[in-house]
Amino acid sequence: MDRKEESGFIQNKVFETTVRAGKRTYFFDVRSTRNEDYYLTITESKRKSNPDGTVQYTKHKIFLYKEDFAKFKEALNESMEKVMELLDEKSSQDTREDQSESN
Repeated sequence: MDRKEESGFIQNKVFETTVRAGKRTYFFDVRSTRNEDYYLTITESKRKSNPDGTVQYTKHKIFLYKEDFAKFKEALNESMEKVMELLDEKSSQDTREDQSESN
């Protein structure tokens, strides 16, 4: 277990997983506090190439606490379902347009 001191208290990393997506990397870290409470940090790290050839990383972090897990999961699932629905509609529309152009 990884122990790290931040803001005057010790955090233990219990679990971690990573998603690489092009120039972005997402880190999902489950951490515990001294009181054996758990929370999730989601970090987006984005690589940017500077004109001088150097590389810079920008990071954005979300702290998600256990009392918000259910609401967060519900909103994430609802949002992802909407994106999939919109993509399906677009795909169907594109197919219809392609068929009408070939006639």
